[in-house]
Amino acid sequence: MIPAHKLERITRRFDEIEAQLSAGAGDFVRLSRERAQLKPVIEAINHYLSAERERNSLEQLAQSGDAEMAGLAREELAELKARLPEIETALKIRLLPKDAADDSNVILEVRAGTGGEEASLFAADLLRMYQRFAQLKGWRTEILSLSETGLGGIKDAALEIAGEGVYAQLKFESGVHRVQRVPVTEASGRIHTSAATVAVLPEAEDVDVTVNESDLRIDVFRASGAGGQHVNKTESAVRITHLPTGLVVACQAEKSQHKNRAQAMKVLKARLFDMERQRLADARAADRKGQVGSGDRSERIRTYNFPQGRVTDHRINLTLYDLDRVIAGDMLSRFTDALIAHDQAERLAAMEGDAA
Repeated sequence: MIPAHKLERITRRFDEIEAQLSAGAGDFVRLSRERAQLKPVIEAINHYLSAERERNSLEQLAQSGDAEMAGLAREELAELKARLPEIETALKIRLLPKDAADDSNVILEVRAGTGGEEASLFAADLLRMYQRFAQLKGWRTEILSLSETGLGGIKDAALEIAGEGVYAQLKFESGVHRVQRVPVTEASGRIHTSAATVAVLPEAEDVDVTVNESDLRIDVFRASGAGGQHVNKTESAVRITHLPTGLVVACQAEKSQHKNRAQAMKVLKARLFDMERQRLADARAADRKGQVGSGDRSERIRTYNFPQGRVTDHRINLTLYDLDRVIAGDMLSRFTDALIAHDQAERLAAMEGDAA
């Protein structure tokens, strides 16, 4: 059973927010955001309480003197009791502590790893996969930085993705993605193994991260394309070094130095925000061993095996034999949804273990 006082407290808070918004009192933006977060919780609470009231009513009817009425009540009661565990679990999931960054937009970084040019080509495949996935979700995307190679691959790229619940959907994509296939440059037909790294960073708002100008070294240089070919003759590309941490961000996607600086600052703030989140998470749960949600980007999380047409996520042992549609972004949600469900199940088990 879920403690009634906990549900009452949440309902009371929701009613307070509704009253404040109706009266035009308080911070409208903050209250509207909190209301939007609580609304699905309130709907789950109402569904649960309605089912509990219906069960109590049916139990009373099942004990009535009218044999026919009691028989019908017992049948309905049996059906309701079969549904109650699912209703209660749905509510418990809504009551799980929420990551404060779940509603954030993200900066998704893709970097070629081991494997030379093949790794760069795979990194480009991953970037297109996430762009297509975002398009299917109705999210907005913008390339913030892109370093290309001569054969259509990328050394690294930063993609901004904006929309509803983006970080919640994509946060488990961080890690090492491995590919097994015959490279286009391989004459003998041998299968090669290459890798690329994905980092999903919640985008920092100004209230989240403060960066002092005195902590920055800003260099400008000429943007160049694959093979060093000059894209333009002005020094529009920007490199920002954050001196306290040593983080370096370079951006040359735009022709305007001002725009490149703004985008580089956006990436830098996201990385600094992510570093602080990781530090706090490690401090709170230094002994957590689970891979899902650990944020450890050194781990191999998924393998894309082209000869066998399969994709395997090693954290949840999920394999799909539909690689073309996954890498195209059309079926990536099968993995993102499964990873979210797995994380919820683990946190539910931990919460119930603590309560026992």
